[in-house]
Amino acid sequence: MSLLNDLINLDLSLTTDKIIAEYIWIGGSGMDLRSKARTLPGPVTDPSKLPKWNYDGSSTNQAPGEDSEVILYPQAIFKDPFRKGNNILVMCDAYTPAGEPLPTNKRCNAAKIFSHPNVVAEEPWYGIEQEYTLLQKDTKWPLGWPVGGFPGPQGPYYCGVGADKSFGRDIVDSHYKACLYAGINISGINGEVMPGQWEFQVGPSVGISAGDQIWIARYILERITEITGVVLSFDPKPIPGDWNGAGAHTNYSTKSMRNDGGIDVIKKAIEKLGLRHKEHIAAYGEGNERRLTGRHETADINTFSWGVANRGASIRVGRDTEKAGKGYFEDRRPASNMDPYVVTSMIAETTIIWKP
Repeated sequence: MSLLNDLINLDLSLTTDKIIAEYIWIGGSGMDLRSKARTLPGPVTDPSKLPKWNYDGSSTNQAPGEDSEVILYPQAIFKDPFRKGNNILVMCDAYTPAGEPLPTNKRCNAAKIFSHPNVVAEEPWYGIEQEYTLLQKDTKWPLGWPVGGFPGPQGPYYCGVGADKSFGRDIVDSHYKACLYAGINISGINGEVMPGQWEFQVGPSVGISAGDQIWIARYILERITEITGVVLSFDPKPIPGDWNGAGAHTNYSTKSMRNDGGIDVIKKAIEKLGLRHKEHIAAYGEGNERRLTGRHETADINTFSWGVANRGASIRVGRDTEKAGKGYFEDRRPASNMDPYVVTSMIAETTIIWKP
């Protein structure tokens, strides 16, 4: 094993200028991440300088077998925390050979919204709280839970410390540092209310980069759990009953909201979100109805509400924002399995472009 580790950790720069680029894309389910690697002649920092590539879309449920070629367009570059050196991770989106975005390519439409002059002028900032659950590989039961049984009730686990309260911290800390190394603006981590469940936060991120960073952070976490033999779940309600679900609370502000008098802009934006509640819910993740029940720090899926410091509302405005008269708000509706390209661009579209 030591020889294998030595080979894995070889410093390529000692003998060659060549680098390895791991091309990453979203598969046919809209949640499955795929990747493959290629050798490049030297370091690259600009995605527009990277070559397009292709893959077999019939093996990812994205194309028929008789016309299976799908084209990858490189969109964002991150440092590779696994291979290190000048090696890179490349976030891509997928197109037909004719240049049409695949139905699962949500980045393309998001990029159009974020390039709208009104949106560009408002510089939308996002902070996304990505919750997830770690599962035992053989049983698909949460990490730290007795097989076929249940731990003690919720209470001691949120931000808990100790072998009987915190499960999987080595994975979480490895992920935290790997994201920082990669260049992701990860801003924190914490243990969640349900044992075996954790959260990482990414942001503030501007525009389309919020989606790129969440997807690459998810990819890095998938790779780390692969190494440790643990299954990663983004199910919004992995365990039925009196256990918290998993969300992706999305904090949001525009330049107008961050300026003096921004609280009035925030209230108008929340009003617009309420008018499009059903459309947003439909795009905020599959299985969210199992999570948004009005219990366990959620609002009922069929009812739009907002409040100051209210974690049982659809939209929460923080005390600091209320006091300052400017700042941001939190959309608590997105599920943990949401597509960040969809959620971030839809919030921008509704609050900045859309006219009721």
